[in-house]
Amino acid sequence: MPHFTVVPVRDQAQSSYDSLEGINWVDYRDTGQEHHDHQDTVSSDGHGNHKEDSPFLKSADAASKNYDFYDRNLALFEEELDIRPKVSSLLSRLVNYTNITQGAKEHEEEESTEASRSKTPKSPNMGTLMGVYLPCLQNIFGVILFLRLTWIVGMAGIMQSLLIVLMCCSCTMLTAISMSAIATNGVVPAGGAYFMISRSLGPEFGGAVGLCFYLGTTFASAMYILGAIEIFLKYLVPQAAIFHSTDPLGSDSAMLNNMRVYGSICLTLMAVVVFVGVKYVNKLASLFLTCVIISIVSIYAGAFKSMTHPPEFPICMLGNRTLVRDRFDVCAKTVIEGNHTMPSQLWDRFCLPGNLSSTQCDDYFIQNNVTEIQGIPGLGSGIIRENMWSNYLPKGEILEKAGLQSVDAHGTMDNFGMYVSADIATSFTLLVGIFFPSATGIMAGSNRSGDLRDAQKSIPVGTILAITTTSLVYLSSVILFGSCIEGVVLRDKFGDAVRKNLVVGTLSWPSPWVIVIGSFFSTVGAGLQSLTGAPRLLQAIAKDNIIPFLRVFGHGKSNGEPTWALLLTGLIAELGILIASLDMVAPILSMFFLMCYLFVNLACAVQTLLRTPNWRPRFKYYHWALSFLGMSMCVALMFISSWYYAIVAMGIAGMIYKYIEYQGAEKEWGDGIRGLSLSAARYALLRLEVGPPHTKNWRPQLLVLLKLDEDLHVKYPRLLTFASQLKAGKGLTIVGSVIQGNFLDSYGEMQAAEQAIKNMMEIERVKGFCQVVVASKVREGIVHLIQSCGLGGMKHNTVVMGWPYGWRQSEDPRAWKTFINTVRCTTAAHLALMVPKNVSFYPSNHERFTDGNIDVWWIVHDGGMLMLLPFLLKQHKVWRKCKMRIFTVAQMDDNSIQMKKDLATFLYQLRIEAEHDSDISAYTYERTLMMEQRSQMLRQMRLSSAERQREAQLVKDRHSLVRMGSLYSDEEEEVVEAPPEKIQMTWTKEKCEAERRNRNNAPENFRELMSLKPDQSNVRRMHTAVKLNEVIVNRSHDARLVLLNMPGPPRNTDGDENYMEFLEVLTEGLERVLLVRGGGREVITIYS
Repeated sequence: MPHFTVVPVRDQAQSSYDSLEGINWVDYRDTGQEHHDHQDTVSSDGHGNHKEDSPFLKSADAASKNYDFYDRNLALFEEELDIRPKVSSLLSRLVNYTNITQGAKEHEEEESTEASRSKTPKSPNMGTLMGVYLPCLQNIFGVILFLRLTWIVGMAGIMQSLLIVLMCCSCTMLTAISMSAIATNGVVPAGGAYFMISRSLGPEFGGAVGLCFYLGTTFASAMYILGAIEIFLKYLVPQAAIFHSTDPLGSDSAMLNNMRVYGSICLTLMAVVVFVGVKYVNKLASLFLTCVIISIVSIYAGAFKSMTHPPEFPICMLGNRTLVRDRFDVCAKTVIEGNHTMPSQLWDRFCLPGNLSSTQCDDYFIQNNVTEIQGIPGLGSGIIRENMWSNYLPKGEILEKAGLQSVDAHGTMDNFGMYVSADIATSFTLLVGIFFPSATGIMAGSNRSGDLRDAQKSIPVGTILAITTTSLVYLSSVILFGSCIEGVVLRDKFGDAVRKNLVVGTLSWPSPWVIVIGSFFSTVGAGLQSLTGAPRLLQAIAKDNIIPFLRVFGHGKSNGEPTWALLLTGLIAELGILIASLDMVAPILSMFFLMCYLFVNLACAVQTLLRTPNWRPRFKYYHWALSFLGMSMCVALMFISSWYYAIVAMGIAGMIYKYIEYQGAEKEWGDGIRGLSLSAARYALLRLEVGPPHTKNWRPQLLVLLKLDEDLHVKYPRLLTFASQLKAGKGLTIVGSVIQGNFLDSYGEMQAAEQAIKNMMEIERVKGFCQVVVASKVREGIVHLIQSCGLGGMKHNTVVMGWPYGWRQSEDPRAWKTFINTVRCTTAAHLALMVPKNVSFYPSNHERFTDGNIDVWWIVHDGGMLMLLPFLLKQHKVWRKCKMRIFTVAQMDDNSIQMKKDLATFLYQLRIEAEHDSDISAYTYERTLMMEQRSQMLRQMRLSSAERQREAQLVKDRHSLVRMGSLYSDEEEEVVEAPPEKIQMTWTKEKCEAERRNRNNAPENFRELMSLKPDQSNVRRMHTAVKLNEVIVNRSHDARLVLLNMPGPPRNTDGDENYMEFLEVLTEGLERVLLVRGGGREVITIYS
C-alpha cells in the first residue's frame, strides 16, 4: 500500500504584505456566483466537473471587502490553472465518476449540462456472487450439458472426453486470467469484452473481434433455441411434430423441417419479448438459473442413488444390436397368450405379421437372440471399464454392444428403422467443436461491469470461480456418466433405446422430467439472454463509429433500446435456425468465440510484453506466457474442431480489419497495437543504424519540398503525384515545407499548414510523413529540413523540389538563390536531387499512358540514378505501358559501335528492359569546346579592342547568348582556360537594350561597356547547352518524360544567375523534364 500525505499550506502573510509585494490575485472561478460563507465550497463548471473554489482560509479583511483570494499558495501556477486543474479538483472528479450502463454513450463523451443536472446516475451495487459468479454459471451451463455430453462420453470414451473437457476449460481459464488482467487495468465501462479488446488492441482489432463476438452471441441464441425445440419435440410434446416421414431413412429431414418451423416461431416470440421489455428477461434470469442448478443437482443425486438402487431402464438387444424401444411392447420374439405361443410385435416387425414361419423373416432376426440388458447399471456396476475408450462411428452405423454374442448375417434394409443408428459421422475433432460452446459464457461478468460495485475485484474472482466450478462439474459428469450408464445408451443421442427418454434424464432423481423441464427452461432463458445481449453489443460497436456501414444500428428507441440491432440479430439468428442442426451450429459458434478469446489473450500478452506505462492491473496472477499459451490453444482448437470454419472465421475477421483500416474512423485509444508498432519501429530503426544500406537495397527515400501559397494551400500538388508514382507505396516519403516567421507567433499557422499538406497527401495517396518548420528565412528552413528530417537509419537520401518558375520576371532574386542554395546543400549532404520541370504537365494518378517513351539522356555517370528511376516509375500503372529508351553522349575519339555493344551488355546485366538507339548520338561536345576556345584565343590575340567587342556581340547573336554558369560538375572544368580578365560581365539582351537607351546620356558608361569582354567559359558552356538541347529536342520531342543529368552549380557564387539561364536553355522545348543529380554513391548493381 503506497504511503501518501496531504499537506495543507497555510498563508500567514497579511494583506499589507501582499500590497508591498504588489501581488494582484486573479480570480479563475466562474463569474456570477455568490458565496455566503467562508468555508470550502465546491462549484460546477457547467460540464459536470466539480471545481473547488477555495481550499484555504480567507483573511477577514478580504472577506469584508468581498475579495476573492483564489489559491493564494498556488500563485506560481496561477496562469495555468485554467488548463491544468488542481489535484483536489481532479480527485473529486475521479471519485464522482460512475460507469455508464451498457448501450449508452461512450464514457469519453460528455453529457449535456441539462442531462447531467436532471439525471442522477444510480450507484452500482452488485457484488461478486450476484454480479459475476451466478451470471457466468448460467451462461456456461447450457444446452450441451443436457443434450450432448452423454453422447460425447459414449463416442469419445471417458479418457478422450476428459481430454476434450480439459482442453476447452483450460482455454477458457487462461482467457479468463488474461481478461481479468485487462479488466482490472483501469475502469471498464459497460461493453465488456468488446470494450476491453478494442481499447487494448485498437479499433481495427476491436471492431473485427467485436463483430466476431457479436456473431458468436447471435449464433448462440440460435443454438439455444434449437436445443429448446429439440427438447420440446423429442421429449416434451412429440405429437407436436408437423412433418412426419413415411420412410424410416428419411426421418432426419422431417425432423429438421420441424426444427426450422418451430425454431422460427420461437425466435419471433423471443424477439418480441426482448423488444417489449428487457426488464422481464432480467427478472426471469434467476428462475432460469434455478432450473439449471436443480437439474445438475438431480443428476448428481441420481448418480449416487444408482450405486444402490439403479433406475429401471431396460434395453432390448437383438444379437449385439440395439433396438428402438418404442416400436414394440415386449422385448421377445414370441409371447404366450393362454396356452398358445403367439408372435410378438417385434416378430411382426421383422417377419410377415401373424406367421410364425421363419422362412419369411429377416435373416439376422432369425439367427440372433433377443436379450434385455440394464440401461443404467449404476455406479458400482463396473461399466466404467467398457466406457473408458472411444467408439467413433460412421453415419448410419448401428449401435452394437461389444460383449454380446452375435451371428453376423445380412439383414434387409427394410428393417433398418428398428435399430438405433448413428445420425452423423463422429470423430474427436467434431466432438471438440460441439462441446466448446458449453465452456463459453465467461464474459458474462465483464459484460455487467457497469452494474458492479467493484468491478476490478469482482470480475477476476467471480469469473475464475465460475470456470473452476463448471470445469469440476463437467469433469465429474463425464466420469459419472461413464460409470453409471451403458455404452450403447450413451451413444444413443436421442434416447431411442430407452423409450425416447432424455439420456441424462434416465440417470436423474427423482424423475427424468426434472431434467427435461429444467433443461428446457434453462435453454429458453439462455436464448433470451443471448438475444438481449447481442443487439446491445452491436449498438456499442455502432456508436463507436469505427465501422461506417453499421452506424444505423447505433439508433434505437427513445429509451436506448437497440431496435435496428435487434432486427439484424434476429435475421442472423434465423440463418442459424435454418441450419436446424444443433451439431452443425455449435462449431460455427465455437469459431467466433475462439476468435474473440484469441484476441483477449493477444491483448494481454502484447500489453505485458510492451510494459506500457499504463499497464498496471490490480490482478497480479497473470503472465505473458500464459496468454500466449491461451492464444495457441485457441488457434489449435479452431483448427481441431473445423479447419474450414476456422479459415472462414479468420477471413471474416481479416476483411473487417482491413475495412476498418481503410474506411473506418480514426480513433486514438492508446491501444497496444500502436505501442507494438512503436516497439517494432524502434527495433527496426536500431537495426538500420548499423550501417548504410547495400546498393541492392537502395531505393529513393524522398524528402519532397513543397511550397505553400498565402492561404496555406499546396502550390504544386503534382509534386506529390510524382512522388506517389515513383514510390508506389514503398520506402520513406517525408513531405516538408517552410513557413517564414517566428515559431511562437506562427505555431497555429504551422499546424494549419501541416493539416493542409496531410489532406493533399491523402488525396494524392502519398503514404508518408509531414514536417513543417518555421524559420526566419526560407533558405534556413530548407537547410534544417535537409539536415534533420528522418530518424536514425530511416532518413531521406533524395530531395525532390520544384523549379522556381518566373524567376526571370521576379524582381526578388531570393527565389532562384534559394533554389541554387538547396542544390548546393543536397550536394554537400551527399543526397540525390530530382527537379521535375513543368511539373503541372505531369500526369495525374488517374491518367494512363498507353504508349510513348521515357527517354534517359545518360551524359555522365552519376551512380545509376538515371537507370533506376524509369524502372521504378514503370511499376506504377500510369507509366507501365511506356517504353524506356537510353541515349548516351559519345565523343569523337570514342568507338561508337563498341560503346553501343557495351551499353547493351550493361542493360542486360542490370535486368532492365530498354531500347538503345542504333545510332548513338555522336555529339562532339569536347571537340567543339576546344575549337571554340582556340578560335577565341586566336582572335583575341589578333583583333583590336573594338573588334573584340564586335566579335562578342556576334557570338551572342549567333547562339542566343544569355547568362549562364558551369556545365555538369565542377570537376569537368579541365579544358584549356582562357586568360583571366580583370572585368567579367555577362551579356544579355535586356542589358544591351538598356545600355543603348542610356548611351547618349552616359558616354562614360558606354565606353566602360564597350571595354568589357565576355567570359570565355560562359561562351563555351552556352555553346554546349544549345547543342545538347538541339539533340535532345530532336530525338525526344515526343517523349512522355525526359530524364537527364543535372549540372552542378558553379563553385563561385557570382555565376549563379548564369547557372539558372543555362538550365533554362538546356531544357527548352521539352514538355516534361526530370533533372537528376546523384548523391555520390552507386544505387544500382549488376550483381545478385
